[in-house]
Amino acid sequence: MTGPTQLDTADRAAGTPTGWKARLRRHLVWIVIGSIMALTVGYVVVSRLASGPDDRALSPRNPAPGGAMAAAEILGGQGVSITEAGSFEQAISALEARDGAATVLLYDRNGYLGEGQLRELRAEADRIVVISPGRRTLRGLASSLRNAGVVPEGHNVLEPECGLEDPLAAGSISAGNGQLYAGSGTICYRVDDGGLYAVSGDGRVVVIGSSALLSNDLLDEHGNAALVLRSLGGSEELLWYLPGLGDVPQDRNPATLDELAAPWVAFLGPWLVVVAFLAVLWRGRRLGPLVFEPLPVVVKAAETAEGRARLYQDSRAVERAAANLRAGTMVRLARVFRLGPDAGIDSLVEAVARKTGRPPAQLRDILDHRPETQSGLVQWAQTLEQLEQEASTP
Repeated sequence: MTGPTQLDTADRAAGTPTGWKARLRRHLVWIVIGSIMALTVGYVVVSRLASGPDDRALSPRNPAPGGAMAAAEILGGQGVSITEAGSFEQAISALEARDGAATVLLYDRNGYLGEGQLRELRAEADRIVVISPGRRTLRGLASSLRNAGVVPEGHNVLEPECGLEDPLAAGSISAGNGQLYAGSGTICYRVDDGGLYAVSGDGRVVVIGSSALLSNDLLDEHGNAALVLRSLGGSEELLWYLPGLGDVPQDRNPATLDELAAPWVAFLGPWLVVVAFLAVLWRGRRLGPLVFEPLPVVVKAAETAEGRARLYQDSRAVERAAANLRAGTMVRLARVFRLGPDAGIDSLVEAVARKTGRPPAQLRDILDHRPETQSGLVQWAQTLEQLEQEASTP
């Protein structure tokens, strides 16, 4: 074994790193980059796995303005036992395991539950307080109530105008952006033919037409808190149920293309593809290649519609805008009922009345309405939109 050379001795004297220190210095940049990437990935994974705050509308654990934590806390302080159901199965299990009478708060904003699920829920519950339900939800709850439009603009505060104990004790309530309901039950806070608060004939279904009444933002206004607390606090047990996408019944899943296609498509389809390809080659060779000609500008359809709407607004062309809205609604309704583009208003009113259960005279008044102001035009457009939704509901 030979001793250290003069070069090694010189490197040590000059402080040149050797061994693992030298390798560490050479790869220091890559080590720092790898550490940063590992920390970033770890942070993303932990943040994904960690449970975030509940931001659902009317959730009893949501402190935001659209949540309902305030109402839940007050009810809990008054001795009401609140059980939050995360799924339909949990809701049914909680109702079956209850000791006494139970009230169910149901807010199915997107209409996830089917009619069979709603009937089962009503059979298990002693009382259901449903918030802003749609037509299908009311039909599934087997109540005698029906949708009657929206609260007109300018009716921000409503009075009870009925003989029920809870509305009379609550007094006036906020009514902005609310839904109206009518039927053979008791109707309170009336506007025209409907009301913001309705109770079925047997008293087991209570409809509150505005989710804002329960929200943290408006609970302390007027008699909102009194009406909500009296409606939900009638039983010692309250089941708070906000259906989600996982509660959609299996029989409501849309059919696939294979299920919708005829049996002969599997044989004829490939031949149609071949024929179409040959036709493209034939016409392409005959007419020559396509020539792209740039246009001055490309305008999206949404921008065109918005620009036309602004022109109508600036010129106060209420009558012209109403005519366009009416024509578009009639065309879409005729397409829904397959009446053809030349269908008259009589056949259209008859088809919509059979589907929605509304009186034909009411439907004709809606379609023939002539708004005179811009606010009336907006309100009428909302009524048309709701009518289309009701007519298009399966």
